[in-house]
Amino acid sequence: MAAWSDRTLLVRGSDPGRSAPFRSELEACGIRIAEFALRGEPKVADLEAAVAVARSERVGAVVAVGGGSVVDLGKAVAALAPHGTDPLDHLEVVGRGMPLPGPGLPCAALPTTAGTGSEATRNAVIGAQGVKVSLRGPQLMPRLAVVDPSFARGLPRELTAWTGMDALVQLLEPLVSRFANPFVDGLCREGIPRSVRSLPVALERPDDLEARSDLSLASLLSGLALANARLGAVHGLAAPIGGAFPAPHGAVCARLLLPVWKANLSALDRAPEARARFREAARLLTGNPRAEAEDGLGEVERLSSMADAPGLSRWGMTESDIPAIRDAGLRASSMKGNPVELGAEEIDGILHAAL
Repeated sequence: MAAWSDRTLLVRGSDPGRSAPFRSELEACGIRIAEFALRGEPKVADLEAAVAVARSERVGAVVAVGGGSVVDLGKAVAALAPHGTDPLDHLEVVGRGMPLPGPGLPCAALPTTAGTGSEATRNAVIGAQGVKVSLRGPQLMPRLAVVDPSFARGLPRELTAWTGMDALVQLLEPLVSRFANPFVDGLCREGIPRSVRSLPVALERPDDLEARSDLSLASLLSGLALANARLGAVHGLAAPIGGAFPAPHGAVCARLLLPVWKANLSALDRAPEARARFREAARLLTGNPRAEAEDGLGEVERLSSMADAPGLSRWGMTESDIPAIRDAGLRASSMKGNPVELGAEEIDGILHAAL
């Protein structure tokens, strides 16, 4: 990284201790460090503030050390810092959606959780105007990604569970997506069994390096999978929920997976071509080569229970919010990948179950 620039912006989470070793290593290489600490999930104001720091310090590179939110912010800062454009010029849905104007700064992503796979995607999710939207473009792909399972050792149980479930959802949804393809199938076939066998182990033994290795690889594979096939109703609903309420993305995905999976299975008569994909998902989830589509539901329920994600009401959502979340979810880009076209009543049922 010293070859990139002698001035680097370190984007980190709220705990300086987790990024301190990386800062020390960079400084030992003679690199001058500016820092930006992100609390929570990134919003436009965070992006603007971080870009201002990068410009004022005249940094020539960005290093993002943290969870998926930190990595997303670091990637976005690197893409925008060399240019004078407003983030809203480039954000989808709420902004103008213009292409990013040119090359960004080199960016290194060092994920300390195993959830989003953001180190392998060409988009960054940013909160704006009560929704979560994306910056997209090749400039968002980190030049370097260091996926080291030891970075996540000792991660609190709650974060391990929620980020691990996010990665699992990002493997299950592309596998059954209407945009699935053979490349993505291979990624999901490799990743799902790793998640299933190692998430329970990591929850019980947070320093188990073999389990952390499985989860880190599963997360990386999930990022590659979602980048090459759409997601589905879990992420279609998680986006407006995360934009409207202070709910961690992984926790929302963990809470939504079971009711979404049930709704999709119940509606397979409307998309019989998807049954074979749910059958394969069930076989990967259970390890039973003779499992049928519905047989995977028990494993989804077991893992969801183990993750212990609170109901959406914990984050302030009420029944009166369901129509707005449903309508926003039906418009979300991720919803277009769901293997079955779910109707308004089915979406309402999912959200009621998740409250």
